[in-house]
Amino acid sequence: SEGIGFIADLNDPAGVDYVYMVTAHEAAHQWWAHQVAPANVQGATMLVETFAEYSALMLLSQRYGEDHMRRYLTRELVGYLDGRGAEAFEEQPLYRVEDQQYIHYRKGALIMYALQDYVGEATVNRAMRRLVDEFAYATEPYATTLDFLRILREEVGPEYESLIHDFFERIILFDLSVTDTSVSRRDDGRWDVVIDIEAHKFAADGGGEQTEEPIDYMIDIGVFTRDLDSSLEGSDHVLYLEKHRINETSMRIELIVDEEPHTVGIDPYIKLIDRESDDNLAQVSVASSQRLEGETDTP
Repeated sequence: SEGIGFIADLNDPAGVDYVYMVTAHEAAHQWWAHQVAPANVQGATMLVETFAEYSALMLLSQRYGEDHMRRYLTRELVGYLDGRGAEAFEEQPLYRVEDQQYIHYRKGALIMYALQDYVGEATVNRAMRRLVDEFAYATEPYATTLDFLRILREEVGPEYESLIHDFFERIILFDLSVTDTSVSRRDDGRWDVVIDIEAHKFAADGGGEQTEEPIDYMIDIGVFTRDLDSSLEGSDHVLYLEKHRINETSMRIELIVDEEPHTVGIDPYIKLIDRESDDNLAQVSVASSQRLEGETDTP
């Protein structure tokens, strides 16, 4: 439609270039649907819409960078959570999606972007290429999501079995938050950073009933020189971004960075499906002993 492209206002540099995204998505259908046609079974639209959405996401990421992706993935997360809240029948895991747009578009984008972050973009590309090689223009049989998961498991090996199971074959949600943080300057000019986090993992059934289960995930911990939404250019604001093993509901992360931090976060770029992502980031507070000479508490 005209509203999705011809009269689009893209003047806001912090906005999502949805014209680029939609164009890339539709071009990706030359592979996903026009070459690999799915069988008329559960999961069919994952091979069509999820894969086209992922293809477009990776182009968007290369063009605009990770901070832009955070904004886009946040929108996808909100769309998925809103969609599952309005489900009239039964939510399906991604690999069994039944033409549910909030799953094959919104959740699919989140899952595939997280997948390449965990196992590597090249690994995901190999699996998708193998699916094309095996099923391009095939009709006997048509491809299913079971074919993709078989190939993906062969590519990544047993190390990521639980992750693939959670991402594609279950309905898993997280509740991640920064509960407290402080920083202090060291004698060598660097900064000590303390981040207290809470992390919960839930398994849901098709009716939305959630059951908490033990968490044991590698999750990004980040330290930044500015708020992630204040500017979307460059990467010099990233002081630290590494995955940590999060295997307790309450943990303390202690780090040393080279510059004064402004913001810290757990899963700061929204790679996991978090029930409430607004509390993933927190601004730091400088320890009282680091006040400037002559500075006093305000009465």
